[in-house]
Amino acid sequence: MPTIEIEKFDVMSVAKIGAVIGLIWGIIMGIIMAIGAGTLAAMIPGTGMMAAGGAVMALVVAIIGGVLYGFIGGAITAFIYNLAAGWVGGIEFNH
Repeated sequence: MPTIEIEKFDVMSVAKIGAVIGLIWGIIMGIIMAIGAGTLAAMIPGTGMMAAGGAVMALVVAIIGGVLYGFIGGAITAFIYNLAAGWVGGIEFNH
């Protein structure tokens, strides 16, 4: 069985994958936060538009944050992996 070693990752490639994963995670968390924000604000009389605005902002901030942090986190992770793999060798797996 041949062994394959991942010696290096392309930093931008991993950063883009991280951004996509962050986008998906941001949508999921944004929906949960929007429901929570809308529900809490709706309990206060006379805050209908504020509740809607808060729910939308919770969704938008979660999505943007997920994409940004996913991209940055992916780039940092790939960079650190490349450094460590240079010192001790990459991850090996059999197929």
